[in-house]
Amino acid sequence: MSSTPAVHASSTPAVLDTAPESAHDVSATGPGPGSGFADRRRWLALAVVMTAAFMDLVDVTIVNIAIPSIERDFGASFGAIQWITAGYALAFAAGLITGGRLGDIYGRKRLFLIGITGFTVASALCGFAADPVMLVGSRLLQGAMAALMVPQVLAIIHVTFPAHERGKVFGMFGAVVGLGAVSGPLLGALLTQWNLLGLEWRPIFLINLPVGVAGVVLGRRFITESRAPKALRLDLVGVVLVTAALLMLIYPLTRGRELGWPLWGHLCMAGSLVVLTGFVAYERRKTRKDGSPLVELSLFRVKSFAAGIAVQLTFGVALGIFFLVWTLYIQIGLGWSPLRAGLTGVPFSVAVSVAAGLSVQKLVPRFGRKVLQAGALTMVAGLLLYIWEAGRYGLEIRSWQMALPLVVMGLGMGLIVAPLTDAVLSGVPREHSGSASGLINTTQQMGNALGLGLVSVVFFGVVDDRLAAGGAGAAGAASGAASAMGAAFADGFQHALWWVVAVLAVIFAVMFALPARSGEAEAADGTVVGVQ
Repeated sequence: MSSTPAVHASSTPAVLDTAPESAHDVSATGPGPGSGFADRRRWLALAVVMTAAFMDLVDVTIVNIAIPSIERDFGASFGAIQWITAGYALAFAAGLITGGRLGDIYGRKRLFLIGITGFTVASALCGFAADPVMLVGSRLLQGAMAALMVPQVLAIIHVTFPAHERGKVFGMFGAVVGLGAVSGPLLGALLTQWNLLGLEWRPIFLINLPVGVAGVVLGRRFITESRAPKALRLDLVGVVLVTAALLMLIYPLTRGRELGWPLWGHLCMAGSLVVLTGFVAYERRKTRKDGSPLVELSLFRVKSFAAGIAVQLTFGVALGIFFLVWTLYIQIGLGWSPLRAGLTGVPFSVAVSVAAGLSVQKLVPRFGRKVLQAGALTMVAGLLLYIWEAGRYGLEIRSWQMALPLVVMGLGMGLIVAPLTDAVLSGVPREHSGSASGLINTTQQMGNALGLGLVSVVFFGVVDDRLAAGGAGAAGAASGAASAMGAAFADGFQHALWWVVAVLAVIFAVMFALPARSGEAEAADGTVVGVQ
């Protein structure tokens, strides 16, 4: 299970529908659009970019399932395990907006090919990693390359297909996203369980190699190059400042527990606020200087956008906490195999896909914002049910008993993720829709990285306390030690879920600032306007 597919899925319609139409936006390299060859070429190009998007989506869900196997193989600390996932999310978030802008300036095809090549190389480095440090570094590189590759996918679709065909193309893209959400955990579980050639977890990364090579070869042949006619300049200083602020916050969170929460960690986290303030000041100066900041700060004067960004950030935190803690609880605490864990999570993925389609097509047009708030409350109901079951059944809990809370949570998540981006963008001027869409994706990935960092506080802190309190009595026997470990992880799981419930309560309250109905938004001056 992972939040990433939901992020991409929710941002797709906004990018497709609001990207600027320009006859000068495409620089074709093949025959004219009226030829049969050109028609076949664009569908092959679509297949290439969708395959790349699928590879990115599956990669995150595969890694989540394999984390306990990686921990056992390397004997890695839990801090390193957190960075295997948080590092990818952080690098991905930091590079998303810049990756999209690089494609506008230097060519989307070129940046797509660079991204997919780098992603493939990074996957190989992950697969052959000799220690946790190399694996974390390779995951950072993989996230950075995904940030170059992923933004080009929707841009290439936009410039390759006319407006009247994009609805069909978007439907296909949504199907790919849903397939990635469901197949990722299962594929990761099978590859880890099968232990192909004695490689244990490594095939989850190595499987990207043939796909990536095929994407590079076919992409060079069939994707048409395109650039934005008036591309903005890069804001590398902004990228450095916002990345530094995130690192100063997340690194001490993940390492602090292992190091005994040193003074430098607290100073670092406090300093991150200073750097973030400096980032805002610099972006204002950059806007006045050349009009090309990394973040268009004027967007935050739109009430619906500011509230939506707050929802995206906190929602990312909630998902970052839940998915990592759930994986550790299932496989380390309960001792379940990767395959059993993957199969247990299938009802959640299916419920997300079903609810997402239903919310966009049937519910949101009729009930508006209330659908998103119902989603938050539904997720809370699922979490409370899960907390009760974990306490009621303890280490004897079964997969079928988890199905109901997971389905309820999945339905709630589906009601949120699909319509959220459109609600956030409803009051954004069309000329800023691209920047706003990129910022939405970036914000949720940042929230995800922050949530993964907070796992040290909301989960491992409880685990350490429980083991310290009960360790003496269980030290005499291996079975007793295993039971103590399982009980500690179960307690930590329940404690972490209460944190997620609290975050969702905040999300529910902030959602009142979103537009009440689809097609309505509050402008910067406070007036209610219609959005077509």
